Amino acid sequence: MLRRLYTEIGDGGFGPEGGLASLTPRRVPHWQVPDWPCATTMHTDQPEWGASASWFFLTGGGCTMEWYVSLIAVDHPVLLWDADGWVPDRAQDPHDGLRHAMPSLRHWLWTWADGGNLWDQVLAPPDAAAGDFKDWMLD
Repeated sequence: MLRRLYTEIGDGGFGPEGGLASLTPRRVPHWQVPDWPCATTMHTDQPEWGASASWFFLTGGGCTMEWYVSLIAVDHPVLLWDADGWVPDRAQDPHDGLRHAMPSLRHWLWTWADGGNLWDQVLAPPDAAAGDFKDWMLD
């Protein structure tokens, strides 16, 4: 699905949260930000938390948050990482800022396309399965 989005619709600039990141570094003249985010350079730009190579950057989520999709997990769940969502003084690591957002990329995009709120599931209280999710996402 992700491949079809980028090859049949466009190289980013459309979609939730102000638009998906581009696959290539580029300037977008009509955008208020000088450079459109590039998904392929996100891992080199933010090495401090060590995002897995299997997580593909989708778009920024505002402030210190970023949306990712898992490229290897079944159904390609969408993840939200919050740089302020973990506390080193409490023996937490950057992965504690990671939240399961949607069960699939398809669900995330349809929620947006139907005018739904992408934040509803992310902001809901974590359930008992959250620990299991974190364990398999770190592998």
